[in-house]
Order: sequence, then structure tokens, then C-alpha cells
Amino acid sequence: MKPFEFLLYGMVVFGWSTSWLPLKWQLDIVAPEVSLLWRFLIAATVMFIISICLRQSLKFDWRTHLRIALLGLCIFSTNFAFFYHGGKGVASGLLAVVFSSASLVNVLMTAVLGRSRPRFAHLLAAGVGLTGVVCLFWRELQLSDTALTSLGLCLIGTLFFCTGNMVSAACQKRGIPLFASTSWGMFYGACYLALFSLVNDHAFIIEPTAKYMLGLVWLALVSSVMTFAAYLSLIGRIGASRAGYATVIFPVFALLISTVFESYTWSSLAFFGLALVICGNVIMVRARA
Repeated sequence: MKPFEFLLYGMVVFGWSTSWLPLKWQLDIVAPEVSLLWRFLIAATVMFIISICLRQSLKFDWRTHLRIALLGLCIFSTNFAFFYHGGKGVASGLLAVVFSSASLVNVLMTAVLGRSRPRFAHLLAAGVGLTGVVCLFWRELQLSDTALTSLGLCLIGTLFFCTGNMVSAACQKRGIPLFASTSWGMFYGACYLALFSLVNDHAFIIEPTAKYMLGLVWLALVSSVMTFAAYLSLIGRIGASRAGYATVIFPVFALLISTVFESYTWSSLAFFGLALVICGNVIMVRARA
């Protein structure tokens, strides 16, 4: 990869790694869909402003709006909602393991849509990385009575995320401006979340605490605006298969953050898992697209 692509990759890993703790701060009083609604309303507003400053046209025909609306459905609403609800029945480590499977799903979806075999290096990198993540979170994988349902919800969320990756790649190939399409995608995502909240009679409230508000700002500006702009740009540059490997590496840094704030205790198996994730990451970024 080129230096700028490494920079984008680092921004993605940083943004998603640091999103875990603020997300935890929001799982209390406000319904998950409502918290996500505030997050993407703020993010969409900022993205619209950036698009205008970059002089990217925000006017699209109805067919393009349908594609962008699909992007909003897959990445900026449904994906997050399924993981929020899936997380109620399983350990956080299992959520990271399931979401990290996006790297392998991206490879397989790209191969299926392109009617070609996935590169061995990509499959090897995803397999090594996923094995490493499982080792890292092995102690947390304590299945409960609701684990199967939760696992299913998280898998569905991952599939929506990967489908959104394919939609974004297709939009960029059609020359649709990245920031403008992401702005509308976040707006459509917020609309879906608002509709779902209305149907389920969720209260449109904000928790008046410093943790909630700081978490909301961080998730909107860093984990959404910065990170998704970098990630979707990375998809356009190196493809969904290689960009998706960030979903394997970010749980490692999230775990390092957990070590500081939640006193996570490292084991020999966890260190072995970290080594596997690093090796898999090197294989993926050095593989040719």
C-alpha cells in the first residue's frame, strides 16, 4: 500500500479502537436506536458541511439516491442496531470476534460478485487474523442461554456491514463523490433509526451526563465522520477485501484500551493471539489487490 493508504488504515483502526468505551457509556438510559440516531444526525450534518466546503455536488438522480439509501440501511443504521441488541446476551469479546469476520466475508463476497476465486493470501490473512482474535478473547467466550440468538443477530449485522462495503465500492466506481454520498448515507441511516424508534415507541431523549455527551461527540466526529470517511476512501483505493482487515486489527487495540481502563489481564494465549493478528495484518497489507 502507498503511504497515504497506510495513513487512512491507521485512522480507521484508531477510530474503531477508541469507539468501544464511548459505546459502553451509552448503554444505559437511552434506547440504542435513539443514541445511534443522535450520533448519525450530528455526523451527517458535519459531513454535509465538509461536502459543501469541498464543493462536492449534493444533487443526485433518484437511482443514485436509491444506492445511497441502501448504503445508509446497511452501514449507518442496521449494522449498528443488530450489534447493540446482540450484545445484550453475550460477552463483548464475542462481539469483537463476530465483527472481525467481516474481513473474511468481504473477501468471499468480492469473489462471488466478481465470479472469481479469492486470493490465497487474502484467505490466509483473514484466517490467521481471526484465529488470533479468538485466542485473544477465548476466556470471554462464555456462552449463555441467549448466546445463539445474540450470535445470529451479530452475524446479520456483519452481513449488512459487508453488503454496505460492496455498495460503497460500486458507488465510487460510478464516480459518486465520497463525502457527498456518505453525507446522504448517514442522513438516510438516521431516518431509518428515527422510523424504527417511532414504531417501537422509544423516547427521543439524551442522557444529561458528561460521559454520555462526550461519548456521543466522540462517536459522531471521530468514530463516524473521520473513520468512515477514511474507511470508505480506503475501499475505493485498495478494495473491500483488504480494507476490511481493519475489522480484525481494531479489536486488538480495543483490548489494549481495556487493559488500561478495565484492568484486563493478559495470558500466554492472549499474547499468542496478538502475534497471530499482527502476522495476519502484515500478510493482508502486503498482498497485491
